[in-house]
Amino acid sequence: MIQLINLTKRYSKVKAIDNIRLEVKPGEIFGFLGPNGAGKTTTIKIMVGLLKPTSGRVIIDGNDIAKNPLEAKKVVGFIPDRPFLYEKLTGKEFLRFMAGLYSIDTNSYESKISELLELFELTAWGDELIEGYSHGMQQRLVMSSALIHNPKVIIVDEPMVGLDPKGARLVKEIFKAISSKGTTIFMSTHTLEIAEEMCDRIAIIQEG
Repeated sequence: MIQLINLTKRYSKVKAIDNIRLEVKPGEIFGFLGPNGAGKTTTIKIMVGLLKPTSGRVIIDGNDIAKNPLEAKKVVGFIPDRPFLYEKLTGKEFLRFMAGLYSIDTNSYESKISELLELFELTAWGDELIEGYSHGMQQRLVMSSALIHNPKVIIVDEPMVGLDPKGARLVKEIFKAISSKGTTIFMSTHTLEIAEEMCDRIAIIQEG
């Protein structure tokens, strides 16, 4: 489902990542483990098309992210470590906006929005402005938006950052549930306990 082939990113004389090669199977929760500054976020930005590699390739669901970016991105839900939200929108308005980006039919996304708000325990806040959400609620809203188009692959950078214990437990349960239905999850973390609890397999990155 995901292939990283000899992936390298160099900034001047510094290699942020160096010849990464790995493969993630369909329906697997794959942990990308390493300390802060090891190259996890750089790798993920290349995987979702936000950065170009110095060399190497990223293949997602058979599509090269550099050669066929639209086809590759159609099947990906991306959850960044520092998400951006339009705080003057309500939760529902934000999810409608995200549905529009994926050209989802208006008749079908309203039920999907209700389903996602319930799944992430945000139903009571759906009509409230995002600026009134706690950080953890905002993080859960971003996660729900990444699922709006039923992606085959979820790529998530440090998923538990900013979540309280209840929110973290909820997200773990959701990730395991969608993985059991065939969705592939690639998640970075610097916490070994999270990787051990959630992941089917892991790769460790150290200094690229």
